[in-house]
Amino acid sequence: MFNRRSKVGPGAMVAAAFIGPGTVTTATIAGSSYGYTLLWAVLFSVFATLVLQEMAARLGVSTQLGLGEAIRHQISHPVLRGLLAFLIIAAIFVGNAAYEAGNIRGAVLGLDFNRQTWPFNPWILLIGIIAFTLLWRGQYRLIERSLVTLVSLMGIVFLLTALLVKPSLPGILSGLLLPVVPNNSLVMVVSLIGTTVVPYNLFLHAATAAKRWNHQDLYAARLDTLISVLGGGLITMAILITASAAFAGTSREINNISDLSSQLMPLLGNWSLPFMSLGFFAAGLSSAITAPLAASFATSEILGWPTQLHKNKFKVVWLLVLAAGLFFSSLNIKPTTIILFAQFANGLLLPILAITLLWIMNNKKLLGTSINGTVSNLMGVVVVLITIILSIKSIGKASGFWF
Repeated sequence: MFNRRSKVGPGAMVAAAFIGPGTVTTATIAGSSYGYTLLWAVLFSVFATLVLQEMAARLGVSTQLGLGEAIRHQISHPVLRGLLAFLIIAAIFVGNAAYEAGNIRGAVLGLDFNRQTWPFNPWILLIGIIAFTLLWRGQYRLIERSLVTLVSLMGIVFLLTALLVKPSLPGILSGLLLPVVPNNSLVMVVSLIGTTVVPYNLFLHAATAAKRWNHQDLYAARLDTLISVLGGGLITMAILITASAAFAGTSREINNISDLSSQLMPLLGNWSLPFMSLGFFAAGLSSAITAPLAASFATSEILGWPTQLHKNKFKVVWLLVLAAGLFFSSLNIKPTTIILFAQFANGLLLPILAITLLWIMNNKKLLGTSINGTVSNLMGVVVVLITIILSIKSIGKASGFWF
């Protein structure tokens, strides 16, 4: 399925996956609502992504296995294996269903038809049909490359705009170095982490690294991960900084594509709206294809099913995720709200996979000399502990209890 000679590495695919409608929406709302204060959350999310995705890439390169396959090798007890498989598959399905809803609404938001008063937005169905057709025929890869190019262009524009709006350097440094959680911002913190550290990317990265590289290519895999994740994190920071400079102190509510695109006015002028619309459509449609696909790979690997696209079991998984995404995206909820919820759900599901990956990476029998060292373990534990604390506090906040 994957070409070893492809110029775009698995790390670039991971970065392209998290620079989508959710990232633009979440970072824009964070910047407009809290200024530079939550830049530290983006910085932590980049650190967490580097730690976890490096492990996933190293797992794939060293063992030539996907994460799901490694989980089956890790656990020999059938009952324990079944329980963990159920937990992870459920987490992947729920997270990807929420993420898929955000992807679809993001693509529709890019078309700017959300101002209509139809009981059911027909463009949601159109996005679903396109995603279904490409997945069913297995011809999504060429289109995905074009869409990723458009999303990358949108990221470059945000970087340039962040420079043009002349943000406050002391404010940026303070936001990066001082972890502050303003009142009512905890959900936003978890969402910023969830929009960058996407759980299903761990499965995609391990599988694609195994297909792309051999054992001797570990340095190339690490370099690819480092450059790609840092680049994606820089774009996320640029979006937040741009929104902070453009909207902070204005009490402006971000509800539609026009609100989101206005921050690009310093660079693009009247072209800001069509550019943002095109970028959102590209990012949403691309992710609407990859999210169900990733869920199929993860589920098939864990259960030991064939991972070929034409197999019926493989198709059933992505069909369920796509159908769930279409259903939730059709509900009468603001597009920005459902996209934000998708990121929040991912932030809550992250600790499950982070703990599992950290456990596997300490299996010397499986990984040999590529096993985690002390530094990798310490960084992994820090990521796991912080994500668990944030998840517990978020659940407590949502249920009316505070921890």
